[in-house]
Amino acid sequence: MTQEQILSTAMTQSAKDCGCTPEDFLRPENVIATSQPHPQARRYLELPFLCDLVSYGTNIVASVSGPYEAIARDYLQRYGEQVESCFETPKLHVLQQAVAPLGAGVCFMAEYWLPDLSRLRPLPCPLELRVLNQADFAPLYLPQWSNALCETRKHLDTLGVGAYDGDTLVGLAGCSADCETMWQIGVDVLPAYRRQGIASALTTALALEILKRDKVPFYCCAWSNVKSARNAIRSGFAPAWVEVTVKPASTIEKMCMV
Repeated sequence: MTQEQILSTAMTQSAKDCGCTPEDFLRPENVIATSQPHPQARRYLELPFLCDLVSYGTNIVASVSGPYEAIARDYLQRYGEQVESCFETPKLHVLQQAVAPLGAGVCFMAEYWLPDLSRLRPLPCPLELRVLNQADFAPLYLPQWSNALCETRKHLDTLGVGAYDGDTLVGLAGCSADCETMWQIGVDVLPAYRRQGIASALTTALALEILKRDKVPFYCCAWSNVKSARNAIRSGFAPAWVEVTVKPASTIEKMCMV
């Protein structure tokens, strides 16, 4: 798989998620797309979106439904020439104020990463690494592995790499088959074993295993999660796209109560 194929796969998937075409992410102008369910969308997405902004760095594609189309159109007309500013404050306060009367708010702000094949190489690890399959995950749905595995979507947890100190699992990278072509990586390392290069060794090893299966590994973190972003960089990943998602206020309130 080439670097161009990796990026093309990601844009094709984003097009399915957003209700647009892959070419829309490369246009010089911003694009408004009507959000709708898609059988091949990422499986954890709740479609249709109210309003979802996606940028691969060239422009913004706004995937919207109902009255949010007018809000997104006005937002992009006012600020869309400066793509980056639409994904951060203070501009996001304007979007928040516009969607609030509809009972919604800006919820998710995430950065997505793809492997850089020029840098993706196996990394040294002080511990033994073992490839794990879905059958190995059954006893591992525990709080310490909540980034690597997702208990509410066990059927999507497909492949993993564990770091072992003797017979004790001390680090785990797992991937979720979020769609047919792309598998998302999450990683956890027990506190006593951090800062030894284990997380990056696990992430890289799992990314290489995913590529062997002709799938595209991807990684996601909040912009404020510096530790996770550093791990992505050390592991041979590079920023690929950013996304801001508007959700119902009731959903946001529930999330804030956890």
